[in-house]
Amino acid sequence: MSYNNIKTALSRFLLSSDDWQMFWSLLTGIMSKVGNEIHHLRDQKQKLLLESANRDELKKRITDMSTFLKKQPTALTEYDEQLVRRLVEKVTVNEKKFTVEFKSGLTVDVNE
Repeated sequence: MSYNNIKTALSRFLLSSDDWQMFWSLLTGIMSKVGNEIHHLRDQKQKLLLESANRDELKKRITDMSTFLKKQPTALTEYDEQLVRRLVEKVTVNEKKFTVEFKSGLTVDVNE
């Protein structure tokens, strides 16, 4: 429905020109706010979907790590390259400590 069609229909209800302008201004303001809220909610939904996917990926990595660890012998007597590559993302060495970051996102600080 166009502006003129709405104006004609509303003029039947005896709206003056000033009342019509005020009504139209109010209506367009409301429509603008509703449109902005729709865009905001879509953005928020996208953000939440991304966070959920990241959380699901982290859960899967933790489950995979747990399954792998359950298959390993409980006592490590020697360095196991496969185990290290499977679990450790990186090791950061500082002057007084080093930090082990696991692929699951967990970090452990080891002091001297």
